[in-house]
Amino acid sequence: MATDTPRTDGALARLARFCYRRRRLVLLAWIVGVIAVAFAGFGYGAASDNDYSGGDSGSAKAQALIEKHFPEQQGDTLTLAIKAEKGIDDPAARQKIEKVIAHLDASPITGPVTSPYQDKDLVTKDRRIARTTIPLTDMDAKKTDVKPLVDSVKDASGDGVTLGLGGKTAEKAETPPQGSAERVGVLAAAVILFIAFGSLVAMGLPIVTGLMAVLGGIALMKLVGHLVPSPDFTVFVAALIGLGVGIDYALFILTRYKDSLQDGDGPESATVKAITTAGHAVLFAGTTVVIALLGLIAMGQKMMTGVAIGASVTVLVTMIAAVTLLPAFLGFTGHRINSLRLPRRTNRRHGADGVPARERRTPAERWVGVVQRRPLVAAILAGASLLVLAAPVVSMRLSLPDASVEPHDRSSYTSYKILSEGFGPGYGAPLIFTTEVDSKDAALRPVVEAVRKTEGIAYATQARVSKDGQAATFMAFPETGYQDEATADLVHKLRDDVLPQASGGEGVYVGGPNAGAIDFAEDTGSHLPLMIAVVIVLSLVLLIALVRSVTIALQAAVMNLLSIGAAYGVLVAIVQWGWLGSAVGFPTDMPITTWVPMMMFPLLFGLSMDYEVFLISRVREEYERTGDTRMAVARGLARTAKVITAAAAIMIAIFTTALLGPDVSIKQIGLGMAVAVLVDATIIRMVLVPAVMELCGKANWWMPGRRAPKATSASQAGIGEEARV
Repeated sequence: MATDTPRTDGALARLARFCYRRRRLVLLAWIVGVIAVAFAGFGYGAASDNDYSGGDSGSAKAQALIEKHFPEQQGDTLTLAIKAEKGIDDPAARQKIEKVIAHLDASPITGPVTSPYQDKDLVTKDRRIARTTIPLTDMDAKKTDVKPLVDSVKDASGDGVTLGLGGKTAEKAETPPQGSAERVGVLAAAVILFIAFGSLVAMGLPIVTGLMAVLGGIALMKLVGHLVPSPDFTVFVAALIGLGVGIDYALFILTRYKDSLQDGDGPESATVKAITTAGHAVLFAGTTVVIALLGLIAMGQKMMTGVAIGASVTVLVTMIAAVTLLPAFLGFTGHRINSLRLPRRTNRRHGADGVPARERRTPAERWVGVVQRRPLVAAILAGASLLVLAAPVVSMRLSLPDASVEPHDRSSYTSYKILSEGFGPGYGAPLIFTTEVDSKDAALRPVVEAVRKTEGIAYATQARVSKDGQAATFMAFPETGYQDEATADLVHKLRDDVLPQASGGEGVYVGGPNAGAIDFAEDTGSHLPLMIAVVIVLSLVLLIALVRSVTIALQAAVMNLLSIGAAYGVLVAIVQWGWLGSAVGFPTDMPITTWVPMMMFPLLFGLSMDYEVFLISRVREEYERTGDTRMAVARGLARTAKVITAAAAIMIAIFTTALLGPDVSIKQIGLGMAVAVLVDATIIRMVLVPAVMELCGKANWWMPGRRAPKATSASQAGIGEEARV
């Protein structure tokens, strides 16, 4: 390790010293602050907003007309699907069906229910399958209000009669909470930290710091939601990211603290050194994650803006906790950081052969030597592997989940299957056509007929005019389902060919949940390149300022893109193609949830930069000391391998716990991020980075207008460890 002397008079040093010496005050302030914010946030925070509509899309314009002229259509509804093997007119079946309908009709949260026995259009020709719509009178009906209705319908099935209750509210009502996934992740992180540090005390500090930061961050995020609303999945995403970075940041600082104690520093000096070196890198890394998250604003979608702001708030709180709360904890532990140790056969300073540990070649250093002897071969193999993993991304399809991708034991899935069998797969994917008209006598018959005759349309309803006579609407049902690519093609055909050519078709908008999901996916795809460019440019500027090398910054950007592309490819293969999908908890093949790729990119780009900072900072330090790139890469990677591996293992453990939950979209983002971190910590950091840096040689340190640095001591060059890269 370079014999550098970190600054002890800077702002971070003063902050670290204050938090160490006033540890009781700092800890009390954190406890009181977190409790107060949690009380306010969880008690009075803003409700989630899952509206992905808006903008200038056809579905957005159709929705605006419906909201303005058809207020009676704004309430949510449930759909009861009925299948009777002997037909719904069988006496036993009819008694069961009418009992269920009466129960639904008597509920205080439902409006009048039309029995399929009263309307033949609600029954198939063979009288085996029927449906009816149940309006909800309470616009804000809670899951706890709807869940009993779902359970009663589900329990009534049997004796040749199958019943299912569908609709968005029913889907939410029967979706169980995420459960103990986060607790499993924290437990896994604790085990990894105990193995890495060998001490219960050292293990506990990152866990406690991370948990307090995440609790405060999420509560604060809910309060910020009054200004910038965010969707309901933001909480879980923020918890995943907050726990991951919060524990990792504390891990980096704690590792530096323990090294300083081992070098003979006292607890206060070690704390100051840890904060002014690793703490400085943590602030940079966290800032990179925040900047990457804020890149979501470039998508121009209010839903993603809410996610960006909400998740950024949580990351900011974890950064603050790392450089304030953790130094206070270190003030309490002091030299007792290694208390309650795991038994070891050798100590850290000397191995079994008596050779000082820092003078022995570690397995990581020996591995780098292998890569450096054949750098071109290693780079080609690693790059080819990443490209193979990324290949499936070219067939990625985006959509929003519906009942067809729910677990098959759900009532909403049962409803979907029955309705698809009886009324066609497109029954759950209706298209709503809306337009402005001049009077109540306005006729849309030519438009309706043109839509009805379009290939791919199963049937269409008659048009009806609003009560104010200013708008008209009708519905059409495709022959294909919500998730089918043919349905999206049909929407484009209607908009581009059928409506413009039909008499009176100009000004008719195609909307509804299905068309809205299609527009959302296409809007996301069109804005994704801009968001990627913004994130890359801002991160590059920040990284160049830190490492003072254009070459290394560009290397980092390209490698991050490769690892993210590989994660996208694996996600497509598992989720969309179904390779091992059932083994990791996906009930069926499905398109990738629209917001998952754009959420993954900034998060993963920022997190990858974290590892880049901690690796390259050590490499830079060694190069400043020796002037030998090959030796600097080998030693830098050897010194960071253990901590980066532990940090990556913690991230992977936390992200994969998302697979234990019920939400298929959260499962996707957890799987994708776990794969990306695994690829980044193995193929990228262990193979591609040393191979490419070996090939570049002194060009690694190129910076316009500056000569390559000469070999000198880190202290003479003003270069610290993680902080002064």
